[in-house]
Amino acid sequence: MGSARDQAAVRRTARRPARGTPRFALFAECLLTGVWMVLAAFPVITLLPAFAAGCTHLRRHLDGERSTWRDFLTGLREATRSGWRFSLLWWAALALLAFDLRVARTGTLPGGPALIAVSVAGLLAVLVLGLRTATVRRPGTAWWAAARTASRQGLAADPGGSLLLIGGLAVLAVAAWQLLPLIAPAAGALAGCAVAVERRAGV
Repeated sequence: MGSARDQAAVRRTARRPARGTPRFALFAECLLTGVWMVLAAFPVITLLPAFAAGCTHLRRHLDGERSTWRDFLTGLREATRSGWRFSLLWWAALALLAFDLRVARTGTLPGGPALIAVSVAGLLAVLVLGLRTATVRRPGTAWWAAARTASRQGLAADPGGSLLLIGGLAVLAVAAWQLLPLIAPAAGALAGCAVAVERRAGV
């Protein structure tokens, strides 16, 4: 009798998946996605489309749907074709705010500290808006509509999620500063963070 119970317990243990396996699989998928995203973002203008394609890939992985690097490339091409104008405007806004910050730091303008604070806040807001737009956007959806959704339901209704993304950006910057190749896994982790923030906010 005892032997039968022991065998049944062994069979139940064998059928039970390891607790850490799904989490490790997701972590590994984030790292791989980060490599794809960094390679796709080399032209710079494709940074946001690459992030959008990476978030779509991770979302499909979480939902148990089929998603390969070919699907990532298909999503990247679609996002680049429909989003290059939005990406240009996003980069132009970042460049303008970075220029304002550089001028403010020279001390030649009155109210320098206030201008520095406004420039930094503007930079962070534009960065987060771009990331949340790329995360919220679905294939076939207009980027401007996704930006409105991100600003209304993301930035305004979920400031905590935006702070999480700022923290992820800080980790990405530190990783790149310490060792440049670390930017790939850090970018994948940032995409995973963005998808988690999106689901947390219910956007």
